[in-house]
Amino acid sequence: MRLIEDWPVDNAAAAVVRDGRVVDSHGDQGRRYPLASVTKPLSAYAVLIAVEEGALEWDQPAGPEGATVRHLIAHTAGYAFDSLDVQAAPGARRIYSNAGFTVLADTLAEASGIAFADYLAEAVFTPLGMADSALEGPAGSGAVSTAADLARFAAELQNPTLVSADLVAEATQVVFPGLNGVLPGYGSQKPNDWGLGFEIKDGKAPHWTAGGNSPRTFGHFGQSGTFLWVDPDAGLACVALSDRAFGPWAVEVWPPFSQAVLDDNTA
Repeated sequence: MRLIEDWPVDNAAAAVVRDGRVVDSHGDQGRRYPLASVTKPLSAYAVLIAVEEGALEWDQPAGPEGATVRHLIAHTAGYAFDSLDVQAAPGARRIYSNAGFTVLADTLAEASGIAFADYLAEAVFTPLGMADSALEGPAGSGAVSTAADLARFAAELQNPTLVSADLVAEATQVVFPGLNGVLPGYGSQKPNDWGLGFEIKDGKAPHWTAGGNSPRTFGHFGQSGTFLWVDPDAGLACVALSDRAFGPWAVEVWPPFSQAVLDDNTA
């Protein structure tokens, strides 16, 4: 945690989770931050719950013609980054899409009869005790939360209680392998691997995690200066929130910070 004190931000908070409990932390764990795209794993988890409950099916049609729920959550439906313009056939390219997550949320709301923000709160936030978290905007970028709450979510990803471990394992493996695409902030990745709502590190370079993070590491970062990763091989998860938008500063300081987390907390 020591390196976070050198970040060029006014406020930051972080937590490290091992086996469902916080083993290290920094900053105000109860301060609420906008998550930007770290919202996506939270929204994706609500979709996992809906699939396991039978409200949705991975292969049901959703989005542009030929696309499914699986395509939407894995950024392969063909939608543009921030609009419903269709730029590719479903399954042909990995096009990171906020718009696709909006359609995904609308699909779940229609299937369940519950507004997506309410479904997310009832299915994920409330049972995990994430009392300071809420979806205040789009399903792909509009959540606010705290380090303490995201540590609870990270613990859930390590030891699932709301869905089966098999489903979490499926969600955190590569879906539609071999597709190229752009990782926002890091350029073209060949391939640009993704799971069911979770970005997969795999062999990506450059990347926002550490060189020592295993290829199986999954999670997400947000343009608001936030990230969450889970490294199954290290048995660790890390959450970091800040009040400065993502930029060159984050590209510079996040990887060594995550490496220090691994070095300080891996037995």
